[in-house]
Amino acid sequence: MVTHVNAEAPGDERGALLAFLDAERGGIRRALIGLSDEQAATKPSVSELSLSGLLKHVAEVEEGWIARARGVDPAIERTEANWDECFRLVEGETVDSALAYWRQVADRTEEFIRSLPTLDATFALPDQPWFPKEDVSMRWVLLRLITEMSRHSGHADIIRETLDGKTAFELVALERGESWG
Repeated sequence: MVTHVNAEAPGDERGALLAFLDAERGGIRRALIGLSDEQAATKPSVSELSLSGLLKHVAEVEEGWIARARGVDPAIERTEANWDECFRLVEGETVDSALAYWRQVADRTEEFIRSLPTLDATFALPDQPWFPKEDVSMRWVLLRLITEMSRHSGHADIIRETLDGKTAFELVALERGESWG
């Protein structure tokens, strides 16, 4: 669901980009409102996607991109052997723990982006066959994260509505403590 993002202060490009990123994160967080861990792990289509899996995936993706931008290895290294764990909660993980982890990741993202002297600073993409061999800017990584969150918040809308018929409009109302319809 589209949510209104307040206009940035004049010249506050990074604030605007961070606000759009957080608005898209909100779509994924809202899709989990009122669900048990079991409901959030439900895969209502032939896809392997579940809401809790999407939650874990976007947290890991955000952490990974910001780690690369900082010039360090991601906290969680995914390989062919453990790639499937990126899309599902494993023993000991819950929706609440995944949300708390993502909140920490989001806080570190904002802290890092706000500490940069410029969004024009660049870093090299990893040496992996699916990436072009080029450097990208901090602005690029923020836009990459916005598109990643936007794509998956759309998935989350569809999964949630499939699970119990709740639409994004209803979930926004629930989040605000209002009734819908």
